[in-house]
Amino acid sequence: MLSYQHAYHAGNLADVHKHAALALVCNYLTRKDKPLSYIETHAGRGLYDLRSPEASRTGEAEQGILRAAPWFPEDHPYSRARARIAETHGPDAYPGSPLIARTLLRATDSLHLAELHPQEHAALRSALRAPNVHVHHQDGFALAQSLCPPTPRRGLMLVDPSWEVKEDYASVPKFLQQIHAKWNVGVLILWYPILSDATHRPMTRALAGAFPEGLIHEVAFPPARKGHRMTGSGLFAVNPPWGLAEALARLSDRFATL
Repeated sequence: MLSYQHAYHAGNLADVHKHAALALVCNYLTRKDKPLSYIETHAGRGLYDLRSPEASRTGEAEQGILRAAPWFPEDHPYSRARARIAETHGPDAYPGSPLIARTLLRATDSLHLAELHPQEHAALRSALRAPNVHVHHQDGFALAQSLCPPTPRRGLMLVDPSWEVKEDYASVPKFLQQIHAKWNVGVLILWYPILSDATHRPMTRALAGAFPEGLIHEVAFPPARKGHRMTGSGLFAVNPPWGLAEALARLSDRFATL
């Protein structure tokens, strides 16, 4: 069982990057009055407390969303999702990607969330109770393979592993190719860390070769603390929605001010 728990890192600058992009895609897909599917392979617990002992221990939220919140106007979908969560759970609550998706999607949309860690899975089930939300105590890669193509066929998959399993860097490009072969209309978004040793580069080269029209977006930021290896955040999107590249370019300008 992997030891990774996102409570120590919730609201960090990588979350800002990933969740702002996710909110934009959810907002775009819901412009059409047609139901969609949302699949997340590594969902975490869904809801975090930015004043928890875990968050306070690392201080990553202080350098992340608590610093970056002014980057996003009130009508930005990321801001709208966070505001709705704060109304229900208080100002120190931070939504993980499953809760951002659930907040921005509709009752007619179907959400499938996988989480293998027992404690995180239990917390996820508690945080997201709705008839259209299906929480799976299952390996996320296996769940995605079994669900695709989903019903409805329109939709989005977020692939966000902990990257504790180093083989993921080699296996993820093949996984996305398999999913795309089954679900060629799905928007597939992969998040990956940018580490000081550039572990991600062979993977992104493989992804670019497999998906020449895919979108790569990376941002750099200072390490959270001395000796911390993560120096940036990356996203790779298959079938990126119209306007996403331009919106992320504007976000790059914000990150460049750090």
